[in-house]
Amino acid sequence: MLLSLDLQSETPIYMQLRNKIIEGIASKQLQPGEALPSVRVMAADLGVNMHTINKAYQLLKQEGFILIHRQKGVVIHPDGVPLFDDHFTEQLREQLRPFISEAICRGMDEQQFNQIAKEIFEHISSK
Repeated sequence: MLLSLDLQSETPIYMQLRNKIIEGIASKQLQPGEALPSVRVMAADLGVNMHTINKAYQLLKQEGFILIHRQKGVVIHPDGVPLFDDHFTEQLREQLRPFISEAICRGMDEQQFNQIAKEIFEHISSK
C-alpha cells in the first residue's frame, strides 16, 4: 500500500497515517493478518520521525485495528476490527458535528452534504 502524506496539512502526520491505514483496511487494500512495515522502515520510507510512526501504530493498536508482536511485527488485526457500537456512534456524531456546522455556515444544504458523504463512502468501499 502506497501512502502519501501532506506535510503542509494542519492534520498531524501521525493522524494522517492512522487515517490512511484505516482507509486501506476499509477499502480492502489491507487484509486481516497482513504485515505492515516496521516503525523504522515506515519512518524511513515516509521520511518522518520514528516516534511519529510509533504514535500512529499505538493509536491503531488501542483502537483495535492492528496487533503489534515482538516476533511477527505489526499486522492488521487478524480477526478484523471491532464492529460499531454506541461508543463509536457517539464519537462519530462528535466528529461530524463541526463539519456539518461549517457546511451549514457556508450555505451547503443537507442533500449536498449527504451526496458528498455518499460519494466518499462509495469510493472507499468499492476499491
